[in-house]
Amino acid sequence: MASRNELRDRYRQVTDRIAEAAKRAGRSPNSVMMVAVTKNATPEHIRQLVEMGHQDLGENRVQHLTQRVAMTQEFLDRHRTLSSSKKADLPEVVRWHMIGHLQRNKVKAVLPLVKLVHSVDSLRLAEELQAQTEKHDTEAELLIQVNVAGEASKYGIAPPAVSHLIEQMHTMFNLKVRGLMVIAPYSDDPEHSRPVFERGAELFEDIRKRGDAGDAFNILSMGMSNDFEVAIECGANIVRIGRALFGEGDGESDE
Repeated sequence: MASRNELRDRYRQVTDRIAEAAKRAGRSPNSVMMVAVTKNATPEHIRQLVEMGHQDLGENRVQHLTQRVAMTQEFLDRHRTLSSSKKADLPEVVRWHMIGHLQRNKVKAVLPLVKLVHSVDSLRLAEELQAQTEKHDTEAELLIQVNVAGEASKYGIAPPAVSHLIEQMHTMFNLKVRGLMVIAPYSDDPEHSRPVFERGAELFEDIRKRGDAGDAFNILSMGMSNDFEVAIECGANIVRIGRALFGEGDGESDE
């Protein structure tokens, strides 16, 4: 696990690498959002990132998401009551992202907590999201998770089915499809991810140009600690970074 100084150094290194990758792709560094994946983070890590001004955090487990959203909100509320908080670089709000597989029976608990659901992978899940948002007169922003690599062990729908799912969701007026989420097979060589990311970017651009999902379809979430620079070069504008910030945990994937 990273110490406070290590986390600060790693955060700067990752943001520098994101900026350089964006420049190589002819894009502004500000065009890429980093979601800090808190799977292997301690509560102190999360508080430190927020103190540094970082605004977007991601979780893949509902129980951890619930606990950490409450902890982070309490931290922000407490600091706003202190005079010293005027000098801090605290964000006005922390945006949480659900990046892991979402079961339908967890939708009710997750929706009030998150800004963006990255992992919609079936019509049945979309229908449950619509039902819950209708019930509470709210809206939900989401990404469709696409299994570009065809890995049997990974969630996500097949690329040819994406447009059909979007078409089926046209009458779900409380849902806003913002884009796609793609995960490449894990490899120590980031170049192994490039064909998957290129295919994901092609699919994203095809859907965007056709206008199937409307003007709000503008997010491509690809790339983790082992391959985020390649993802940015291929067009990602959200990367999901865990291990490069917090150190190794209990698995090879940030999710």
